[in-house]
Amino acid sequence: MRGKRKSEQDETELFRRSVGEVTPVRQDRIHPSLDKPEPIAAQRLADEAAVIKEMAEGFFDTEAAETGEELLYKTPGIQDKVFRKLRRGQFAVSAELDLHGYTVEHAKNCLSDFLKQCVKSNQRCVRVIHGKGLRSRQGRPTIKSRIGKWLQQRQEVLAYCSARQVDGGTGAIYVLLKNHRG
Repeated sequence: MRGKRKSEQDETELFRRSVGEVTPVRQDRIHPSLDKPEPIAAQRLADEAAVIKEMAEGFFDTEAAETGEELLYKTPGIQDKVFRKLRRGQFAVSAELDLHGYTVEHAKNCLSDFLKQCVKSNQRCVRVIHGKGLRSRQGRPTIKSRIGKWLQQRQEVLAYCSARQVDGGTGAIYVLLKNHRG
C-alpha cells in the first residue's frame, strides 16, 4: 500500500513540474457572442447547383433553348421541383400518342380522346409525339404550333414540356395529368 502512495506522489510532482506555474481562473462561465453570422441563401445556392448539374449531365437541351422551339407550361400551384422532374424525364411515361401525318383537326380530336382515356385509366405522365414539322407541306410545324394551346385549355393537364432528346426532343412532349379519383 505504501508503494502506491509513493508512486502517486511522484506522478503528482512530475505533473506539476511539467505544467509549471498555474494561475487559477476566477470565473468558469463563458458568455456567448452576441454577433450572429450572416444568413446563407441555401435554397438559392441549391437551385444554382441543380441548374449547373442539370446542364453538366446533359438534361438541358441548349439547341431548343437557343431556337425557342421548346414547349413549356405549368398550371399555377405546380411545384418547381415537380416541373423539373418532368423536364428531366423522371416520371414514368405510361402511354404515348403519335400524331405524325395527322391533319390539324384529326390531331386535335385524337389528342382529346387520348387524354380522356388516360385520365380515366389513371395515367399520370404521357408522351405526345407531334413532330418538328420538317416534312410538312408548309415547311413549318402545324401541329406543334397548336398543341400547346390545346393542352392549356384542358382541365386534366397540370403541366407539359418538350421531351428529352432520347424521347423525341422538341418533336415530342411529356404531359403531366391530374389524378382521377372516382
